[in-house]
Amino acid sequence: MSSRAETALLGVYEISKLLASPNRLESELAGVLALLSSFLDMNNGLIALLTPEGEPDVVVGSGWNEGAALEYFNRLPERVLGQIVVTKMPYVSQDMSSDPVFAAADLGDWAPQNGDRYSLIGVPIKEGDQVVGVMTVTCSRGEGHRHGSDDDVRFLVMIANLIGQTYRFHRAVARDRERLLTEQRRLEKQVERQGGEVAVRDRPLGLKGIVGESEALNKVVEKIRIVAKSNSTVMFRGESGTGKELFATAIHELSPRSRKPFIKVNCAAIPESVLESELFGHEKGAFTGAVNQRKGRFELADGGTLFLDEIGEISASFQAKLLRALQEGEFERVGGTATLKVDVRLVCATNRNLEAAVEKGEFRADLYYRINVVPILLPPLRARVGDVHLLADEFVRRFNLDHGVELSLSEKAHMVLASCYFPGNIRELENCIRRTATLAKSNIIHDLDFACRNDVCLSSILWKGAGAEGTSALPVLQPRADPAPPVALAPIEAAPEPMRPPAGFACPAPSACPIPGADFRSERERLVEAMETAGWVQAKAARILGLTPRQVGYALRKHDIDIKRF
Repeated sequence: MSSRAETALLGVYEISKLLASPNRLESELAGVLALLSSFLDMNNGLIALLTPEGEPDVVVGSGWNEGAALEYFNRLPERVLGQIVVTKMPYVSQDMSSDPVFAAADLGDWAPQNGDRYSLIGVPIKEGDQVVGVMTVTCSRGEGHRHGSDDDVRFLVMIANLIGQTYRFHRAVARDRERLLTEQRRLEKQVERQGGEVAVRDRPLGLKGIVGESEALNKVVEKIRIVAKSNSTVMFRGESGTGKELFATAIHELSPRSRKPFIKVNCAAIPESVLESELFGHEKGAFTGAVNQRKGRFELADGGTLFLDEIGEISASFQAKLLRALQEGEFERVGGTATLKVDVRLVCATNRNLEAAVEKGEFRADLYYRINVVPILLPPLRARVGDVHLLADEFVRRFNLDHGVELSLSEKAHMVLASCYFPGNIRELENCIRRTATLAKSNIIHDLDFACRNDVCLSSILWKGAGAEGTSALPVLQPRADPAPPVALAPIEAAPEPMRPPAGFACPAPSACPIPGADFRSERERLVEAMETAGWVQAKAARILGLTPRQVGYALRKHDIDIKRF
């Protein structure tokens, strides 16, 4: 490879690195011209990006301020600029002093002086097939030098293509930024139109997004208000879908660190190979693809709160690395040697049984004791008596805001929701509301609109129910001509305040859930009587009681009734 080709290749490499840096577009273009001056013996360089109407939008000159660069651009002959833009081809003038195109042009102080001879190369800057700007370079024509050769033109065309790609990227970023700002302004206006309704209803407990008034929820909120004032590590425990991230956000907002960053990391969603880099950051060149230094989540959360969700899912090898960062508050970036110290308040969450994991050796005991300083158990939705209807109304309200409709839940719809135990907790309830609201045939959501009332509730396959012979089995979704309502063995008058089953009770399916407030003692007696009448055949007993064999099998297990065999 010739020395000239090597120089051109090195120039393309250096300029591509410069254009990839996260700087303002004007600064990047000025840096490009500075690099070109060292590769082409350039006297003057100019980069002008044009509006769709052909007017200069961004003009940058080598060693000039913005005003001087724009003045030089305006003095260039229109024939030169027009030929570059219209033909989309380079323009070359070997000697500007003898070129008739420049004879009538008034270049002022930039014109060749005292018999100096300059050559000019102008190339189009393209975005796709459209010309979005021009780049011109003037060079002195010394003895033995012939600037404006094909090699110089090809080199500048490559640089112009890189500039075009960079310009397209900056425009895309600007469009996204404008879209986000527009969406933010729209939401702000929407809140204003609601007269502050969203802000008020989102904070019935003074905590953003937390809705409810049950005793179980109030106890958690009271504990959060106390814990938030300290820097102690908090561990949220509970089933999936109980709102751990929401409560972690509440702790941060109530803490003295509320003005500092709140950084969230889902440990289960990040591959182990990149989790260390995500949390601790990396140095430039630490591994393939690490083109720049990057701060980790610990460093970004300095002075604030770091929320590690699903911490029980991290591997044993990474647990030791995490322990040191939590214990000492210091770490090194991947590929680095400098020890960094941070002040971070840690909040963790998991739905795993960490105690069992420690016993099995799957989770380090020392890390367990380090993160389990203040454990907070979040109650499942079935333990939050009275909160289901508040949450359901809130989710309907949000659906209305998102879709510009005015839906509401009927009284019977609320009764259906109250009879369900929602193993997916609040997440499942929200999905149930959104699915039903989407398919609702009128502005009132009725009980028959719910999937469980039509035997198409797919969530019920997660619940173990009782089979026809009393054995544990997954319920089968089969349409029935006359679906049995989710009631007990006999109609029960509704109590003023619906009661819930005892803690730890697991309903096998919506169709097998008795009405809250049922008299379980009389139910057992009626069940035994029906079974004796039917000769202890569950199918016959089900017909007597007006239930399905599955419901009868479930009731037998619930009351611990031994089935007599003949």
